[in-house]
Amino acid sequence: MEFKQLVEVAEKWCSSVPFDLIFAEEDDERRLDFYVEPGISFYVLCPDNMTGGIEHFHVWSESEDCLPFLQVAQDYITSCGKKTLLEVLDKVFTSFRPLLGLPDIDDETFEQYHAGMEEEPEADHQQMGVSQQ
Repeated sequence: MEFKQLVEVAEKWCSSVPFDLIFAEEDDERRLDFYVEPGISFYVLCPDNMTGGIEHFHVWSESEDCLPFLQVAQDYITSCGKKTLLEVLDKVFTSFRPLLGLPDIDDETFEQYHAGMEEEPEADHQQMGVSQQ
């Protein structure tokens, strides 16, 4: 994918999350830098198969506090199959949710599941079978 298209994907992603795209550079490496208060930053190195660059996306941070959270995303990137930039960014956002003070995705799913369980029980269904008349 051309770098310009990757930047457009990143900008669109930023419109739905608290992160801002603060730097996009293609000269030395295809790099996208992201930042959100309170000092959470990371960057993505984008694959460049045309010129012999890296094969897969790579995420990293200059902040040691962020690195443990990015490990989940990096493991995801290196797992089977090629990933899109959007998939990588979504995984990074999910990984950073605790640092951002947001509930874990699993917690929300759990709450939604149990909220649905509190509804009125459905009426008993008629048993299917052969009538004895």
